Amino acid sequence: AVAALLFLLLWRRRRAGGAGRVCVAVLGDLGRSPRMQYHALALARHGREVALLGYLQNRPHPDVLRSENIRLVPVAELRGLRVGPKLFQYVLKVLVQSVQLLCTFLRIDQPSYILLQNPPGLPSIAVAWVAGLLWGSKLIIDWHNYGYTIMSLSHGRNHPLVLIAKWYEKLFGRLSDYNLCVTDAMRKDLWVNFKIKAVTLYDKPASYFKETPLDLQHNLFMKFAKDYEPFKPRAVSPSAEGSAFTERDGKSGNVVKSRGRPALLISSTSWTEDEDFSVLLRALEDYERFITEGAKLPALVCVITGKGPLKDYYNGLIQKLHFKRIQICTPWLEAEDYPLLLGSADLGVCLHKSSSGLDLPMKVVDMFGCCLPVCAIHFECLHELVKHNENGLIFRDSKELAEQLKMLFLEFPTLEGKLPSFRENLRVSRQLRWDESWDQVVLPLLGNKE
Repeated sequence: AVAALLFLLLWRRRRAGGAGRVCVAVLGDLGRSPRMQYHALALARHGREVALLGYLQNRPHPDVLRSENIRLVPVAELRGLRVGPKLFQYVLKVLVQSVQLLCTFLRIDQPSYILLQNPPGLPSIAVAWVAGLLWGSKLIIDWHNYGYTIMSLSHGRNHPLVLIAKWYEKLFGRLSDYNLCVTDAMRKDLWVNFKIKAVTLYDKPASYFKETPLDLQHNLFMKFAKDYEPFKPRAVSPSAEGSAFTERDGKSGNVVKSRGRPALLISSTSWTEDEDFSVLLRALEDYERFITEGAKLPALVCVITGKGPLKDYYNGLIQKLHFKRIQICTPWLEAEDYPLLLGSADLGVCLHKSSSGLDLPMKVVDMFGCCLPVCAIHFECLHELVKHNENGLIFRDSKELAEQLKMLFLEFPTLEGKLPSFRENLRVSRQLRWDESWDQVVLPLLGNKE
């Protein structure tokens, strides 16, 4: 085995060098890893050949699929390793994944850099480091969060597996050549606790996250009305084509907002333990009570997008609710429809509570790119993104969220009040887009290929 490995190493060294090639890797679903897709697109834009490596459960963004410089490298997801105790299953899975991932790395053309997402980092950090050692490639870790803090949500912070995972991230994280992270709070924590130097690359919206023109809103709503009851029209004149939110005049073709339309609230999630959607459901119960008590509030359509392990659990809770003025649907959206829906909504809600308190929710970044105001649940470094009473509101529990929904939607859809003010603040405070931010922070690390 050692001889074979040495032969492989020498053979690799004789191949064409990896200048201009980058492997962008995540031991997860590429379709649900937007930041890594953005990395790949930015590299391709600068003429790099990109091997985008990960699971192909959901389709990546069309821009990724269309790029001539990006090649998708699928990793088969392991299933069915249910032999013996759970600890043995976990160790076996890590060992098998390590071999599988290393073989996948070594099948691609030799890159000059490996850009790896963490988490998940076990076993991907160690495997990427070994692959980089064989290739002579530099390893860049993009720290989105800590894997051990995510594990602690299920096992507790003092569980042996959690302590091992923390030791592992600390040890192998130091072997990287460069490190990126998503907040200044994480940058400081990496240095204080791990002695890892990183640069902050804030999540920024891609160019296609923007306000959706009314005509495109109508087309989107009509598309959704075919499958989802909340988007179907309440009442439309015979000469018009309509959804719950918009109408198109049959003669002029002009689109207008429907009179008496409901407010459109959107939240997106991966349906995991770090987002407690019972907070939103309790707030919606209070919201409906406000209406029955006489508050002048609109009907509400609440769209919760995403896939994940707890989706069936929360759908069960939703089915037990019997709202009269609130409708909830939980679709999975195509990549090209998601920004259009954000750009058409009236308010975003974020229930992401960071397991480490050091990462920021990308869903809020995307919402802000669409000039969509947000109500977000409080955690330690959220202030780096959400400015309370400027571009949105921060709440701590369901009661506070319910009061915020009441305040924001009172007399809806008036152009006065906090909600239009937040939207206007987002319009005028032009933030950097992903490409601009990436060019300033990441490009200098990669040398001068252009």
